[in-house]
Amino acid sequence: MKAVDTELRIRHLTVDEALFRLDYYLNDAFMAGLPFVRIVHGKGTGTLRHAVHEVLAKHPLVKSFRLGDYGEGDYGVTIVELASR
Repeated sequence: MKAVDTELRIRHLTVDEALFRLDYYLNDAFMAGLPFVRIVHGKGTGTLRHAVHEVLAKHPLVKSFRLGDYGEGDYGVTIVELASR
């Protein structure tokens, strides 16, 4: 089985590039049995964060998600709970 990191960094990517990587990453993380992952989208203007949240809200492998808390990256990071297998 392929090793999957618990964090995906998509800062400085276009929305299209980031969402493409996000979909592959969520599938790989689910197949690896990871319960939680971190998506690092950065703070910036919020465009990338908003696009990521739209995808996560509809993704069948995502159980829930939230912005990072203080010390987790605040609103520059989204914590995702994946569905169980």
